[in-house]
Amino acid sequence: MTGKVGFVSLGCPKALVDSEQILTRLAQDGYDTVSEFELADVVVVNTCGFIDAARDESLDTIEEALAHNGKVIVTGCLGKDAALLKARFPGILSVSGPQDTQAVVDAVHSYVPPSAVPGHLQALLGPAGVKLTPRHYAYLKISEGCNHTCSFCIIPDLRGRLRSRRIDDVLAEAERLAEAGVQEVMVIAQDTSAYGVDLRYAGGEWQGRALRSDLETLCRELGGIFPWLRLHYVYPYPHVDRLLPLMAEGLVLPYLDVPLQHADPGILRAMRRPAAVENTLQRIAAWREICPEICLRSTFIVGFPGETDAAFGRLLDFLEEARLDRVGCFTYSDVAGAAANALPDPVEEAVKLDRQEMLMELQARISAEKLAERVGQTIEVMVDEVHADGTGVGHSRADAPEIDGVVHLSEARGLAPGDRVLARVTDSDEHDLHARHVGHAVKLQ
Repeated sequence: MTGKVGFVSLGCPKALVDSEQILTRLAQDGYDTVSEFELADVVVVNTCGFIDAARDESLDTIEEALAHNGKVIVTGCLGKDAALLKARFPGILSVSGPQDTQAVVDAVHSYVPPSAVPGHLQALLGPAGVKLTPRHYAYLKISEGCNHTCSFCIIPDLRGRLRSRRIDDVLAEAERLAEAGVQEVMVIAQDTSAYGVDLRYAGGEWQGRALRSDLETLCRELGGIFPWLRLHYVYPYPHVDRLLPLMAEGLVLPYLDVPLQHADPGILRAMRRPAAVENTLQRIAAWREICPEICLRSTFIVGFPGETDAAFGRLLDFLEEARLDRVGCFTYSDVAGAAANALPDPVEEAVKLDRQEMLMELQARISAEKLAERVGQTIEVMVDEVHADGTGVGHSRADAPEIDGVVHLSEARGLAPGDRVLARVTDSDEHDLHARHVGHAVKLQ
């Protein structure tokens, strides 16, 4: 009899990759995944514990799974606080931390014995294993952990210090993804631009060639495997400048997700972030000179302890000057164990929300202006959905799927998810483009 596992994956794309690895192992061992708690023999909850809202969501999900099933295995970032979880939920079967795939698999085996010889179903899963993204795009995690000591963050406590994968290991996974039909890969890590530092850029052999484990080399190789290669969580270190020619050459998408967090030097110092805002503006200008079509995305925190009206004003001034393409904004909240909790001069919640609204209104105007400049252009679009009425939805080279805006396509009949097509932009709004399909670039086989 086949064991049935309910599975909930919470948190960031890095946690999603962990979930894919767990589900692949369970599928190899003969387990089926079911969508309803009541139908499962056991439920696995992959938790997030980064901020209070994420912790609350994880705790609520565990409580719901216990109420509807009773047999629950907990893993992920919140699993690092096993004592808290076991005290609050004495009925949970097992607790493990992030990236501990083996502990989860062992726990499932203990309570629901496998029906297959471990690993023998690999051929039926395909080269990429279980993926939680659509077939045509995937996340590729190149390292774990982080060496930064940002005062608002506990990721090093949850996921440890930086641990990069050797370049040959990454490229082997990349080839499996490409073989499975992935057209776009999104490179992720807690700090993508630090890739290889902990290995001292130790080499690996790939297809008879000795390759260095550094980000530039990795991007050159991945750019030869995938039509679209997108980089997330890239700190603006000087060596990142060497990636811009790869974007201009077409090996890497002209897109950088750079987590800047703020623009006031005093707040950045309190956050333990690089505080040279002028250097950041100069770097952005240099990037745009090398690759004029580059799309820049970032996230910011408002309401950090000590953020005055003047400090917030400097953040708005920075956004006016930087004119970033995509921006996310979060209000500051204490994170259990973070150094920032002890900082003086907390900001009132109402003020945080007002500042968040002001920032997003400013960015909406900037985004609308930048997208309006694309009306009349012909762009390449990757199709994500095709509707029965002949319309479709996709994303452009400037849009990370499920994160940024979309392209609404007219005349999409005959297309399928994963097709890359040419489209003429006919209209725009604050976040999205509207376009008419005018021809195929490449059709997914």
